[in-house]
Amino acid sequence: MSEDSLIEYPCDFPIKIMGRAGQDFAQVALAIVKKHAPDFDEKTMEVRTSNGGNYISVTCMIRATSRNQLDALYSALTDHPLVSLVL
Repeated sequence: MSEDSLIEYPCDFPIKIMGRAGQDFAQVALAIVKKHAPDFDEKTMEVRTSNGGNYISVTCMIRATSRNQLDALYSALTDHPLVSLVL
């Protein structure tokens, strides 16, 4: 796998996080995002509930500064038991 990135840093980068509704999912996702992107403005976070109300998606547009930052963020999100999917 090539170490080259198709992304030019810094850049605005959307992260979509999905999980089951409840258990303060949005706050958990926000805390993880803020740990890896401390300048993220939580007022811009988009939260949507599925039609059945069973799932929540959280979209955060972060200012990505490096591939390492994105890799660490994706790893932290996917490792969390409340997170079902990260795009």
